[in-house]
Amino acid sequence: MIKILHTADIHLDSPLRSLAIRNSELRKVVTTATRASFRQLIDIAIAEDVAALLISGDLFDGKERSASTGAFLMAELDRLGEAGIRVFYIKGNHDAENPITGTLDLPSHVHVFDARGGKEKLVDDVWVHGVSFTDRHAPDSLLPRFKSPVPGAVNIAMLHSSLAGAAGHDVYAPCSLADLSGMGFEYWALGHIHKRQVHSDAPWVVMPGIPQGRDIGEAGPKSATLLTIDQGRIDVTEVPTSVVEFAESKLDVTETDSDEDLRSLLKSQLSTMRKDISAPVGVVRLTLTGHPARHWQILRDRDVWIEQADDLAQAVGDIWIDKLLFDLSPPEANEDTNSAADELAKTMSMIRTEPGFSALARDEVETLLQDLPASLRNKLMPDEASRDALIDRLTRAGADLVLAQMKGGGN
Repeated sequence: MIKILHTADIHLDSPLRSLAIRNSELRKVVTTATRASFRQLIDIAIAEDVAALLISGDLFDGKERSASTGAFLMAELDRLGEAGIRVFYIKGNHDAENPITGTLDLPSHVHVFDARGGKEKLVDDVWVHGVSFTDRHAPDSLLPRFKSPVPGAVNIAMLHSSLAGAAGHDVYAPCSLADLSGMGFEYWALGHIHKRQVHSDAPWVVMPGIPQGRDIGEAGPKSATLLTIDQGRIDVTEVPTSVVEFAESKLDVTETDSDEDLRSLLKSQLSTMRKDISAPVGVVRLTLTGHPARHWQILRDRDVWIEQADDLAQAVGDIWIDKLLFDLSPPEANEDTNSAADELAKTMSMIRTEPGFSALARDEVETLLQDLPASLRNKLMPDEASRDALIDRLTRAGADLVLAQMKGGGN
């Protein structure tokens, strides 16, 4: 019996986009999360006494050159070598453009498959096959580059591929599940898609997912896959790897009648979220929903509630607020009260739709965005539709803030 650990999409030193900039206490944990997760992978490999670690692409994150990243990686690989664990690695689309991959002199127990494809014997009856990317783009299938499976052995194939495509991921080295099933391999060690998925168990086709989520879009626990091979049979186990776990939740505050009610509900929700998070540290985004009677007071005091949510989260322990969002609806309108504020709301709504105001708002937003780096600017506002949606959100929020100041005057 032997064990093998399969991972992919580590993205060493990829920035975690969260509250790290505004919260100094969390900054170190967040900015070193990908390294800490990789170190945990090595710990798992050693503790499980695996024969090999498979890295199915995107060990690195992009074009940035970092001597410290190279030094960190070499130290962790040395730990595996000292434990007698081999490493098999294929380059994915991010690795192909990273300068570190071409300058590191990797130790002898690490085998990097090239773009021509090849196979390596792990033990007498287990062979590992792999094909690497040569550059960032691989529009065609890489399956023709694989060597034939070794007869009478367990054959594991490493491939960085989007398969038939997935939301949020570019199409790379496309192929179908039927294509993989027909190749004759017992286990496909995939990479590229960041969400874990076991596509098949005959043969095994496993996308392990990213071992460390990087933002709220990669929420939930992350993991690697542990293979146990016994007399030609493969069993698969999911092993947790996240050191920081992102989570998102909605909280209906309709029934809260006082600040104390809202604080109590927030604390209870954060405590529940902490229990559901398996990683040592949780970073959460919480959206308040519903139509509470104190709708305008809550919006008026939104900055206060953001601070209180931060304090409540820290009191719960090892959980931090990424964002507290307010998606609240006002209670039923009372025609006898707030007539001036209601009239102002109608006026602001009309102004927001006027062409002259829209043009002025566009100019203001574009002027502010010019101060941002081009890469970040393009991400925030890649097209006109995104720009208009941003302007709409900002103007609605501004109008709500004005009304909250007027209508939220009483408690």
